[in-house]
Amino acid sequence: MHSNSATRLAIAATSLALAAAASAAPDGKRIFQNNCAICHTATPDMAALAGPPLFNTLGRKVAGVPGFGYSQALAAVGAGGKRWTARELDLFLKDPAAYAPGTTMPIAVPDAAGRAALVAWLGTAKGKEAAAAAATASATDLVKPGEEHWSNDAPGRIHEVRMADLPPPFASASAGNNPSTVPRPQGVLPAVPDSFSVNLWATDPDRGRVMTRAPNGDIFISSTTKRLIKVFRSATGEKADRVSVFAAKLDRPFGFAFWPAGPNPRYLYVANVNSIVRFPYRNGDLVATAEPEVVVPKLTAETGSHSSRTLVFSADGKTMFLSIGSASNVAEDIGAAPPEPLAQWEKKHGLGAPWGSEFDRALVLAFDPDGKNRRTFATGLRNCVGMYLYPRTGDLLCSVNERDRLGDNLPPDYLTRVKAGAHYGWPWYYIGDHEEPRLKGHRPDLKGKVTAPDLLLTAHSAPLGMIMYAAGPGARAKFPAEYDGDLFLALHGSWNRATRTGSKVVRVFMKDGVPTGKYQDFMTGFVVSDKEVWGRPSSVVVQDDGSLLVDDDVTGEIWRVAPK
Repeated sequence: MHSNSATRLAIAATSLALAAAASAAPDGKRIFQNNCAICHTATPDMAALAGPPLFNTLGRKVAGVPGFGYSQALAAVGAGGKRWTARELDLFLKDPAAYAPGTTMPIAVPDAAGRAALVAWLGTAKGKEAAAAAATASATDLVKPGEEHWSNDAPGRIHEVRMADLPPPFASASAGNNPSTVPRPQGVLPAVPDSFSVNLWATDPDRGRVMTRAPNGDIFISSTTKRLIKVFRSATGEKADRVSVFAAKLDRPFGFAFWPAGPNPRYLYVANVNSIVRFPYRNGDLVATAEPEVVVPKLTAETGSHSSRTLVFSADGKTMFLSIGSASNVAEDIGAAPPEPLAQWEKKHGLGAPWGSEFDRALVLAFDPDGKNRRTFATGLRNCVGMYLYPRTGDLLCSVNERDRLGDNLPPDYLTRVKAGAHYGWPWYYIGDHEEPRLKGHRPDLKGKVTAPDLLLTAHSAPLGMIMYAAGPGARAKFPAEYDGDLFLALHGSWNRATRTGSKVVRVFMKDGVPTGKYQDFMTGFVVSDKEVWGRPSSVVVQDDGSLLVDDDVTGEIWRVAPK
């Protein structure tokens, strides 16, 4: 009996102990070991693993470990300024995919008590942070050939696409990868350098693509699809507080410019898809005061394919430049020869000027301000969809969307100074004397006569609008001095790349008015995956207060970036 009683007592004691253990609070450290330790360390003396270290997590900025390559989804949350509090960690651990759609974090902790224990334990994990200098070095690392991919984008990252690194044609298959647009995650903002802040300046339901600042500070935006031009006005610079339709019922307007230059223009010139018109304008006009006057009644025989028309004036106001994109990818069907002897044709229309359906396409035209004296300024620019006059030199710049279907990394898009009489290769050559394989042997006479561009951009970045950064001495939101004279360039992103790029704003380094050959990520975070984006920047402009505005023509959101 004594022996049986002892056994029963031992069993009872064990049961009570198990019950007590079961009812005890979860062990946060054990939960960490079972769920997190395969990817994360919790002490600074351990080497980094696949995930960022988790010591000093509470109070740290989301996606804030220096030098770690976060998923774009979590980086976008961090760009919005969120920090890891106990509540934020609880929400993230409960369902990472709901907290940051597109995150690479695969583990969830569904039990509320377990999450609380894990968060409490993480609060005790402390250590000395890595030196801040490591973060700066990492952020400014040069992206290597083959690493041009949205997941490697980050504010500060530097790119250099070199002619020597170009692959041969068809090194990779031609992709059909038009991005799907997904909603911007709630509370997420684009990523900008740490010393800057970003806020939503306005939302344009008409999703205009081209912005220009009027001399009085108003922001004009053209919407090709809605066939109108709008004016956005801001009393403080921080948000638009008044919006007006300046002109409607236009014929697919795109580029526009005020004339003459200076504080008191008299006209707003507008490039429609197949004409140029102008409206009387006085500083502060929110609505056109008269019907448009036709300046150039017809631009091309046909308007198919690239329909954007960008318009700028020379510094002295005596020349109006207009860019027109190609009607096809590489003009495979225009025939072997022009309708008259080649020398005679080029004397009339410019070196390398195409014919047939591509007549007066893929070029920059010049006119007098009254629309007369039409002439060819430069040829071989497949789609100079972004055209800009660099203020300090008077040089005409083009951002060019190059041809498709040669592979993921060929040919690079580019930004270049456009020289009078120059030919830039399309359709027979690309990036200097690289012959287009689909037109092999068609124009051997052009070899050695093609002007190479100044700055190569990752293939299929789809560069659009640009602006030189400059701000007056009294500007409240003036950028640091090192930005002065550099260009900001919007990269829209293309369909012809399996590994997505673009959908960001970059800073083009300039020296004496010439691109240096390198550019730097400035605003990123719009890409969710190789298939999905939530934004595609199209245009940039500098406000009177020195802040930068970035227009997204997919969402209609206009972002303002200013130093903190």
